[in-house]
Amino acid sequence: MALTLPQLRALVTVVDTGSFTGAADRLGLSQSAVSHAVAGLEKAIGGRVVQRDGGVALTALGHRVLEHARAALASVSALESAVHQDGTLTGTVRIGAVATVCQGLLPELLPVWAAKLPHVEVQIYEGDDDELPEWLEAGVVDAAILVEPSPMPAGGKLVATDEFAAVVRGDHPLAGLDGIPLAELQVDGLIVSTGGCEGHVKRMHDDEGLPYTYSHRVREMSTLFRMVEEGMGVAIVPSLGRGMLPADLVMRPLVKPRPRRLVLAGPGSRPWHPLAQALVDAA
Repeated sequence: MALTLPQLRALVTVVDTGSFTGAADRLGLSQSAVSHAVAGLEKAIGGRVVQRDGGVALTALGHRVLEHARAALASVSALESAVHQDGTLTGTVRIGAVATVCQGLLPELLPVWAAKLPHVEVQIYEGDDDELPEWLEAGVVDAAILVEPSPMPAGGKLVATDEFAAVVRGDHPLAGLDGIPLAELQVDGLIVSTGGCEGHVKRMHDDEGLPYTYSHRVREMSTLFRMVEEGMGVAIVPSLGRGMLPADLVMRPLVKPRPRRLVLAGPGSRPWHPLAQALVDAA
């Protein structure tokens, strides 16, 4: 099987951009060159990896190949960084994080990394709690800030701790309280985010012996906040999301604090990219 790195890179970029045109723009190649590279990969492995009719879609074989392609490219990138002749850390490192971390923590970390690693470019990939460990192992990202990882990843570093808090309208009767009991939030109906917070909210109820019920389940934090604004319920979100709040919503602590550990780590199933280790060391 005579696979080449350009073929693997073309496949991954087509998937990431959603089109051969987008991949060509990102790679600085012609669209025909990208198409030729993917076709060569298909010929080498003996099957179609991409359906080209009506848009780009991976075949079943393509899904299997993509995971290995990402891992191979991540390993090559790590090797290139490891053997840089003058020892200067340079290159691009991809880091995954949930929305609240992207909004509330990374703006503080990025200047630190820029000062300590001036020749390193950090690319941010926003995902959900459940996606980030998968992205790490598949090579989609080189490092990730994981939420409450268990067990603690080998070599990982605690970079922040925040708490879950209630979000209500500014004119809500609970808005003036210094702390809101979890049970009080059930009266108005909870709006929960399936992007990662829901599991934590459910455990809060289990710990206090309360039934876990919700009025609405949404994915995007912006949708959740909009529904709270419209009086459709209340919510529980990480306090790092404070900067995302619309002006007419307020965030109040829960009576019983619920901390959330944020850990910067690399993959557990393969060697870390040198730049991922550099991020951890510099954080």
